[in-house]
Amino acid sequence: MASAIRGREGMTDDQLQFELQNGGRFVVFQYCISVVVMSFKRSSDVYFFRAGEARAAKGLPFSLLSLLLGWWGIPWGPIWTVSTIFRNSTGGLDVTNEIVAGVAPTET
Repeated sequence: MASAIRGREGMTDDQLQFELQNGGRFVVFQYCISVVVMSFKRSSDVYFFRAGEARAAKGLPFSLLSLLLGWWGIPWGPIWTVSTIFRNSTGGLDVTNEIVAGVAPTET
C-alpha cells in the first residue's frame, strides 16, 4: 500500500518515520460527481505531506471537479458538493492513524 501513496516517492521507511514523528500527515481529498438523480462522493488517492507543507492547494482540483460536476444531483449533489469543498479547503481528511495502523481509510 505504501507504494501507492503520493508524495512518498523516494523516501525510505526511516525517512517516513522521521517525518511522521515531526508532524507529517497522510491525507485524502474528496470529490462529488452527480448524474441527474444520482450523486457519488469519492476519495482521492492517499497523499503524504511533510510537517508544515500546505495541503489545501492540493485539494483544489478535487474541489473544482465537485463544483463543476457535483451539484447536479438532487438532493445529495448540492449537499455533498458543499461538504467536499469545505473539507478540501481545510486540508482534506487526515487518515494518518488508519494508514499507520494498516487499516484502509473509510469515507466520512
